[in-house]
Amino acid sequence: MIELKINGQLQKLDVAEEMPLLWALRDVAKLTGSKYGCGKGLCGACTVHFDGKAMRSCLLPVVSAGSGEITTIEGITPHPLQAAWIEEQVPQCGYCQSGQLMAAAALLEQIPNPSDAQINSTMTNICRCATYDRIRKGIKRVAADNASATASNTTDTTGGAE
Repeated sequence: MIELKINGQLQKLDVAEEMPLLWALRDVAKLTGSKYGCGKGLCGACTVHFDGKAMRSCLLPVVSAGSGEITTIEGITPHPLQAAWIEEQVPQCGYCQSGQLMAAAALLEQIPNPSDAQINSTMTNICRCATYDRIRKGIKRVAADNASATASNTTDTTGGAE
């Protein structure tokens, strides 16, 4: 029995210690948003957050995940990136999108207004439909929305005292 903190809740899973986190999430915890793509950590379809950082869950044994906090796509829904994905028409087949969204959310947490170069170097998930330009636009849309929300929250609203 392994105890994991998933999406803010402690769960006890009856799994082998060496089982990849992906399979524990999908088959035992029934959180199927993370997808199996390659099983080698290359494609990123299985991306989750582990202690706030994007991680490929197909490579992480559950025993190694026991000490951290795991967040799946189900744990960040709804997220502004999801609306941006729709507005920019990012998904085509959609298979990689939960991993793309998780990687993008982690990127925006670390770099609130990333450059194209930062997006390109960080977003290493593979999209067979090649919607990379739309993914970049979606990330930039959320970054711009966040920047304008921050700017409007920090604007002096005293209105001039008389």
